[in-house]
Amino acid sequence: MATYQAHETAIIDPDCTIGDDTRIWHFSHIMSGCTIGEECNIGQNVVISPGVVLGNNVKVQNNVSVYTGVTCEDDVFLGPSCVFTNVINPRSAVNRRGQYAKTHVSKGATIGANATIVCGHTIGAYAMIGAGAVVITDIPSYALVVGNPSRQIGWVSEYGHRLEFDEKGFAICPESGEGYRLKDNEVICIG
Repeated sequence: MATYQAHETAIIDPDCTIGDDTRIWHFSHIMSGCTIGEECNIGQNVVISPGVVLGNNVKVQNNVSVYTGVTCEDDVFLGPSCVFTNVINPRSAVNRRGQYAKTHVSKGATIGANATIVCGHTIGAYAMIGAGAVVITDIPSYALVVGNPSRQIGWVSEYGHRLEFDEKGFAICPESGEGYRLKDNEVICIG
């Protein structure tokens, strides 16, 4: 049986899966049918909807609703009050529950505070979505995007530092010392 910690004001519905050493804070609602990995931190006033999958070590900051159709791989960071949608054309009088679009957030990606992720897109590994950005397209791995609508302004390392590529397409993370290669508008970590 998994051992996790939940504040007494949190609501944990039956038939959800919560991994070991996960912490769930004040006034959060974990709904039936979702899966939360190990060592996650679910902040205050968070909703995790049915069918959502969060990998290990996912950090969900305060006031985030993660709606059905969203999956997050390991080490994802969801900043305070960021927003996910799950229907492209919502109408109160039209039931579209069977039409939820999938959104996938890849390993190590960061979504900044108050960013909006319009459904049906993939956020690449270690991408960084700036605070307040509105994402309406797929985002490449290691991309740094900002604005409304979001636009790419550069590349970041796995440690979240801006990468400065030389004329041969190589860059080094100033914190980790890892090397990166940029070729054909794609970044890979070369160690």
